[in-house]
Amino acid sequence: MALLLAVLAVVGGLSMAGSSGDGARAAETAQNAPPPVTVSPPLRKEIVEWDEFTGQFQAVDFVEIRARVSGYLDSIAFQDGQLVKQGDPLFIIDPRPFEAALASAQAEQQQAEAKLDLSNRQLARASELRRSDNVAASVFDERQQQVRVDAAGVEVAKAAVRTAELNVNFTRIAAPIAGRISRREVSVGNLIVGGDTGTTTLLTTIVSLDPIYFTFDMSEADYLAYQRAAARGALRSQRDGGIAVEGRLFDEQNWTLTGTLNFIDNQVSPGAGTIRARAVFPNPSLLLTPGQFGRLRLPGSERYTATLIPDQAVVSDQANKIVLTVGNDGTVVPKPVRLGPIEDGLRVVRSGLEETDKVIINGLVRARPGAKVTPQDGRIEPPKPPAG
Repeated sequence: MALLLAVLAVVGGLSMAGSSGDGARAAETAQNAPPPVTVSPPLRKEIVEWDEFTGQFQAVDFVEIRARVSGYLDSIAFQDGQLVKQGDPLFIIDPRPFEAALASAQAEQQQAEAKLDLSNRQLARASELRRSDNVAASVFDERQQQVRVDAAGVEVAKAAVRTAELNVNFTRIAAPIAGRISRREVSVGNLIVGGDTGTTTLLTTIVSLDPIYFTFDMSEADYLAYQRAAARGALRSQRDGGIAVEGRLFDEQNWTLTGTLNFIDNQVSPGAGTIRARAVFPNPSLLLTPGQFGRLRLPGSERYTATLIPDQAVVSDQANKIVLTVGNDGTVVPKPVRLGPIEDGLRVVRSGLEETDKVIINGLVRARPGAKVTPQDGRIEPPKPPAG
């Protein structure tokens, strides 16, 4: 019995030793295996390259509201900051002095017409007497001259009446455009200085809101690139009806605005080396306000099929950009590439990659040029746009 137990103990020990050795060899094999990496062929997709600019929204129309006549402010017909329509009443200047001036002008017109009527009757009598030679020719000529003078006097009086009527109308100041009005700059009871000089009183301002401009500056290099592309027919010229653009506010991630490039200035700024450009956006919700800053992008190329990879798949080697790929034998092969912009969240590769290349998109820290790796299939997809 003791001998049997001893034999079993020896056999058990040998079995355990054998099992431990197999595990060690398996662990050693796993440790020496090439590290795993995720690979994918480059994504081929039709894109348009966009150039982005920072700019500012501006009103299409901006009007300073000033009076055309002087007088005391009688009433204000709006609330500060409200939306107004074209023709809405804004201010009323005390009309009584101008109504009195109109009545005086009308009376003077009646006097002038009565004087002309008398002159016409006198000319008619002189004409009858002239036919019978009972009046001197000089007297007849004086009567004719007096009629012409009095007729001119009537026209002067009529012009004075029209001026007085205009002044009465000018006491009622209405909105010349639709938009949002600013705060009132004066209060009721103040003396308003009107007229057509620079010393008139500023009452308030109005800015139009829909549509709205977006102005920005582009570099001389960008301007030349667009002009040459338009000359080749690769891009639609702004002067041929406008280039479609997209915009967004600074707190937005998506390009929510669509508009048109409608103006490029006629000269490059000598000091800054930039040229002013302008787009126009519809603004039916009135969310966009003059003075706001935003971002705009416009197409920098025509639509073409591009080679795209994740930007994190690109590594730098001094001044060169390199993409690590995996050969058919599992060896890491570095490929120098020439890069373009990021479009749809992926980096454009202009040259250096083939459609069949297996690009390492995950596990770059485990990949060394010339070393062996274990490739695992993955897939390059554009990142999902953020919500909002």
